[in-house]
Amino acid sequence: MPTKKVMITMGRTTQRRMLESSNNSGPAIFAERGRGEWNLPRSAPGPPHAAQAGRPEVIIKVQKTVVKMVFKRRLSKSEDKEASTEEVSTAKKQQLSKKIMKPASNEVEESDSVFVKLLKTSGLILKTGENQNQLAVDQIVFQKKLFQSLRKHPSYPKVIEEFVSGLESHIEDHDTFRNCLLSCERLQDEESSMDTSYSKSLIKLLLGIDILQPAIIKTLFEKLPEFLFVKANSDVISMPRLILSQLRWLDRVVDCKDLTAKIMQLIRIAPECLQHDFITSLPEILGDSQHAAVGKDLSVLLVENTGLTIPILDVLSSLQLDQDFLSEVRQLAMDKLESIRLDDLPVIIKFILHSLTSTDAFEVISELRGKLDLQHFILPSILQASQMKVKRRGGARSSGKQESSHPDYVTLIFDVIKSAVRYEKNISEAWIKAIESTVSGSDHTTLDVVMLFIIYSTSTHTKKYIERVLRSKIRSGCFDQQLLEGTFCVHFMVLQDMCPSILLLAQSLFHSQDQSITLFGSLLYKYSFRIFDTYCQQEVVGALVTHVCSGNEAEVDAALDVFLELTILDPPAMRLNAVFVKGLLDYLDNMSPQHIRKLFHVLSTLALSEKREASSHIKDDMHLVIRKQLSSTVVKYQLIGIIGAVTMAGSMTADRSGSSNLTQRRAIQRNEQCSQVTSLLQMVHSCSQQSPQASALYYDEFANLIEEGKMAPKTLEWVGKTICNDFQDAFVVDLSDAPEGEFPFPVKALYGLEEDSTRDGIAINLLPLFFSEEFVKDGCQMTSQESGQKLLSPLCLAPSFRLLRFCMARQHNGNLEEIDGLLDCPVFLTDLEPAERLESMPAKERSFMCSLVFLTLNWFREVVNAFCRQLSPEMKGKVLTRLKNIVELQDILEKYLAVTPDFVPPLANFDLETLHVMPHSSSASTKGRNKGKIRGKKGKSDGSKASSPDKLSKEDNSECEPGPSGRSQPDEELTGKEGRASVSLQNCRAFFRELDIEVISILRCGLVTKIILDTEMHTEATEVLQLGPPELLFLLEDLSQKLEIMLVPACTKRMPFLKNKGSRNVGFSHLQQSSAPEVVYFVVQLMIPLCNHLENIHNYFQCLIPENCGVVDGPGGNARERQIMSSCYLRLLQSFYWLFAWSGFFHIENHRLLYSALEVLTGRVKPFQLDEPLEELISQSFNYLHNFHRSIPTFQCGLYLLRILMALLKRSVAPTQKKEKIASLAKQFLCQEWPQGEKEKSTLFKDQLQDVLCIYMEHTDSVLKAIEEIAGVGVPELIHSPRQASSSTFPTLTRHTFVIFFRVMMAKLVKTVEGLQAGTAAQPQQIHEEKLLYWNMAVRDFSILINLIKVFDSHPVLHACLKYGRVFVEAFLKQCMPLLDFSFRKHREDVLSLLETFQLNTRLLHHLCGHSKIRQDTRLTKHVPLLKKTLELLVCRVKAMLVLNNCREAFWLGNLKNRDLQGEEIVSQDSQRSTAEESEDGGTSHAAEGDENNREQEQHSDESDDSLD
Repeated sequence: MPTKKVMITMGRTTQRRMLESSNNSGPAIFAERGRGEWNLPRSAPGPPHAAQAGRPEVIIKVQKTVVKMVFKRRLSKSEDKEASTEEVSTAKKQQLSKKIMKPASNEVEESDSVFVKLLKTSGLILKTGENQNQLAVDQIVFQKKLFQSLRKHPSYPKVIEEFVSGLESHIEDHDTFRNCLLSCERLQDEESSMDTSYSKSLIKLLLGIDILQPAIIKTLFEKLPEFLFVKANSDVISMPRLILSQLRWLDRVVDCKDLTAKIMQLIRIAPECLQHDFITSLPEILGDSQHAAVGKDLSVLLVENTGLTIPILDVLSSLQLDQDFLSEVRQLAMDKLESIRLDDLPVIIKFILHSLTSTDAFEVISELRGKLDLQHFILPSILQASQMKVKRRGGARSSGKQESSHPDYVTLIFDVIKSAVRYEKNISEAWIKAIESTVSGSDHTTLDVVMLFIIYSTSTHTKKYIERVLRSKIRSGCFDQQLLEGTFCVHFMVLQDMCPSILLLAQSLFHSQDQSITLFGSLLYKYSFRIFDTYCQQEVVGALVTHVCSGNEAEVDAALDVFLELTILDPPAMRLNAVFVKGLLDYLDNMSPQHIRKLFHVLSTLALSEKREASSHIKDDMHLVIRKQLSSTVVKYQLIGIIGAVTMAGSMTADRSGSSNLTQRRAIQRNEQCSQVTSLLQMVHSCSQQSPQASALYYDEFANLIEEGKMAPKTLEWVGKTICNDFQDAFVVDLSDAPEGEFPFPVKALYGLEEDSTRDGIAINLLPLFFSEEFVKDGCQMTSQESGQKLLSPLCLAPSFRLLRFCMARQHNGNLEEIDGLLDCPVFLTDLEPAERLESMPAKERSFMCSLVFLTLNWFREVVNAFCRQLSPEMKGKVLTRLKNIVELQDILEKYLAVTPDFVPPLANFDLETLHVMPHSSSASTKGRNKGKIRGKKGKSDGSKASSPDKLSKEDNSECEPGPSGRSQPDEELTGKEGRASVSLQNCRAFFRELDIEVISILRCGLVTKIILDTEMHTEATEVLQLGPPELLFLLEDLSQKLEIMLVPACTKRMPFLKNKGSRNVGFSHLQQSSAPEVVYFVVQLMIPLCNHLENIHNYFQCLIPENCGVVDGPGGNARERQIMSSCYLRLLQSFYWLFAWSGFFHIENHRLLYSALEVLTGRVKPFQLDEPLEELISQSFNYLHNFHRSIPTFQCGLYLLRILMALLKRSVAPTQKKEKIASLAKQFLCQEWPQGEKEKSTLFKDQLQDVLCIYMEHTDSVLKAIEEIAGVGVPELIHSPRQASSSTFPTLTRHTFVIFFRVMMAKLVKTVEGLQAGTAAQPQQIHEEKLLYWNMAVRDFSILINLIKVFDSHPVLHACLKYGRVFVEAFLKQCMPLLDFSFRKHREDVLSLLETFQLNTRLLHHLCGHSKIRQDTRLTKHVPLLKKTLELLVCRVKAMLVLNNCREAFWLGNLKNRDLQGEEIVSQDSQRSTAEESEDGGTSHAAEGDENNREQEQHSDESDDSLD
């Protein structure tokens, strides 16, 4: 792994120091000497090796080349002198002094001083003035000769003073001094010296001699102040820097302490411009022994002079310092972080991250991310976005120039951070933990998002951890769309390098079942596509195509939504990648109808964009696929073609309605497009006439298109006339025209709403039409009159009416007076009430009657859909009557279905999802010609679903969460009392016409007065209509199911893309075309009537309490009515729960909806006030809903009330008091006796009980006390009670539900102790005592629970004991044993008591392992190896604790005998060979206090096991 120096980005001062060092080492400056010779460039003394000196290798190579040139030029001819003179004149302009030079003289210093003589004797010739000193021998030879000359001199050591005195005299002249500081001239050939490639200066050579070094250093520091405040030209080498460079990279420093003191004194008096250079030179001058002293001096200087922060931190990061000292300096740097300049931030952040340790990483990172706000240093997002667009469209060259002239310091900061998190695991983990521990969403910034992306892309071992943290932040609303958008706009340059990792993260988020997390992944794809370059855009499209082919319904839906949004936001970029999207047309047969609509919408938008030439191939391919599908003989492919064609027609119409200002050419194009739409629809109509299912789907798709307003008036008028005429001719007859023909039942006009006896009205010709279709299917001959008529299937009755009413509503602004006669007209049927003849009716007739009831129900449901929005009281009254008819017909249908188990209903929803609920094979009997009809049309379909509807009775509804069926359990019991099998119509949901969500607005209706007129149009009587309990239950069931479908994410398993799959959305195709916020908005508008109904039901049950002796649901009263009201109560609570638990409320754009809903609930408690804070609204709403707990009739209603309160608690910022109320309410439900309908043996009740118990454990103040109360009070009561009885304190605790209580208590106990931190020895003693007390309570609870297996030894109880027992022992090892390490001496008795109790528990676990092996139950024995391994680790850990506390002799080891749960010994070969002297508890270490040696011993058992093999 690279060192930290390599890891961390170089600071600005370091870069400048390296540049200066390279300039000093080899400046390309040449000076002309006396005889016109070229001399070697004079360089500052450098290190022994070029790499150490920081000198680029290029300069060294150039210097070698120049040396060769010099020796060649010495032998050059005189005719080259003129040319060289010109070059010299150019070089003179670049000399250091930049002043007019005098004629150079090449005079040798002649003097009788010891200094000159010894130098000359050693091989160095001094030159006067600025002439370069000449070195005739090798540098090492020179130093050796001079050293020997000084040592052998007669006046040694006095000669050293004389030598230094001569040096001082020699360098009094500044030019001569500079000459001594520059490199010497080499007189020998380069090849003769291979030890070094450069020449040192005279001063550098003298500093290399130990006996001269202290005096030379003293002389230099005395000389240096002369130049400190001299203002020199910028082109001249600074003398102070040149002097200090002589001290760098010395082989040995004789007196480091003195040198350090001198340098620090010099730094304090030097000007600021030189202080930076002096400070940054310290690591190259000082030895390791002086790092600590220098660090302290620099820290003091850091406090005194903030301007030196950067060079000081740069140096401190290069010194070897104590970690505590670095922590102090780091805190000083952290305090200055907010006031520092942007260009200085990289160095400061580098130092902070460089000085981190694993112990303080979290605290430092938390403080750093709080102070590091990079958004203030970056241009506004709009300007950034524009720069990004320019760069992406070809402005890379200009932006590159800009970056070169203006460094991107923010990018440099992130480079520093990237390097740190890549190579330091503790930094990355601490940063993730700091982000995770931030609770408030307002405390998160774009830096947090960027850091998660950076760590995700650089650290492979933290990917899962980051995904978990990111999901948690998204669910809590801390990371929202606004924060993510700001991150991409501000830091797009940093993020673009991590595009593959971002896409990988988005792919992982897409796999989540949480809608909010999937939405966040969608935003990652969207912003990556819009902001990154073309390559990344192609990667985004490829990833989205992969999601579409994943087979996961929610994933496919989200990916297509992203495609649709990108197509609208950036059409040119999407057109470049259209070929990938177009390839999805090959996989249409594996998509749901909603996905097919979205795909065709995307392709149609691209094909009909402005640049039609570039998109013509898309349009051609779409037409090709549509024609191919429509012409297919397979119904499935025909339906796909219809959906695609109608969707494409809608896109074409939407495109032509774009602008109101039309040019003539544009108008011609739009007229042409209108004709294309008409011809496309006519083609679909003609292709679908041969199949009733295809025709019905065409009507439904066309109706949806008109509902969305995507139809031109001219086309709408054509459709209205055509559909109206076809509907009247096919389904409407005069009431006076009696049906002709022989029918199996007498035909009557039923369910008419007009009371007069006139025969001038109209009727729906349902039974004759259906019977005629059956005639054709049975191969019977038709009459001449029938054969001349065009017969439409009764399956098309409801779809064609839906299309008709949308056409009329669109043409007349929602007014349906043109067709209001269809609301009250009767239907030609027969008597549907079976009465006494049901059992004796032939199977064929029963199937016919079932189909007739289904068709009638679907007609009435579609009529209610059409007229529920009408505002007149008369229309409202008729709609309520039709609603009562629907409820009555459903009761009749249940009776028929109870005796017709093999019946297959006629289709009502005609999209592809209906194919998956069709039965695969027919029954052996020949009854039910209608089933043969449907099978004939669907015989080629291979759709499948987990639960087939060919057996509708005695099945649970797996798609309805609250219960096995749409109605509550008591409803089924009442039906069963009548002697017939119970039937759930929820299984028939796919065969009922879908109710529009606007139908739920009928809940607003109060009392409706219906006026009955006589023949003279005078008021004969008035009738008051209102919504009864059965009708209320019908509407609430539909509302609850709609909210569950739209607001609760599907948690289905992922299925392969090439396999057919069922969907929980079957029967809700129209609802799926609305968005979740639209549904929530509609429900919020109904909050007042929903609260009214909730309060009325609450009052109803409150009135029952006095009648039933204080019990909500007693034996008295109307049982049927009570059960209906109870079911209404449940559906209302479910609806409130789906609403308030919706994750979309965390998004900013939906906050207004949440406020509106809470304002309604608050208004029921106190007068509403404007601008009330959210917390106040939540508190008042919480109290309002909490008050309903007094009238809860069933345990399931109580569970949903708790869930509603928990949903409000999640959005509260002051949850303490609310948690207490939830815990108290949950305990109240556990301690309450529930009515007989709540069967503790049923799986549904057990699941509900587990949920309530978990809610109680999660919200109580003390989990350990709650467990002790249940296990210590409730369970003993159960043990001593009769077998069928329950606990008196907890009536929900029975022998059947004990395993639920036991499993939940074990799981919550383990979770509690896992969250308890071990602590450290440095913590206060009080904290140690509190933790020790907490562990004593936990072990006591564990002991109580473990010992219960002696009484309750069923397999689920033993399995839970093995599973959670091992986890508890592991938590004891990790969390408790470190605490015992440093608590043993001060709290010996407490520790001994704790271990004694735990010893008995582990011994029982050991017995349980033996019991599992004897039983040979593989479900239990698979947990045994890990549990035994953990028990053995516990023994070793206890021994280590004793050794740590100097009590090693207190531990001894033996073998523990194998016993069963009752304590009986398990005889095995090993145990037979064991000696009789072995103790029964042979693996123990006894703790006692001896009188003689007062030795402490600890009692603990050895958990090593005997083999049973």
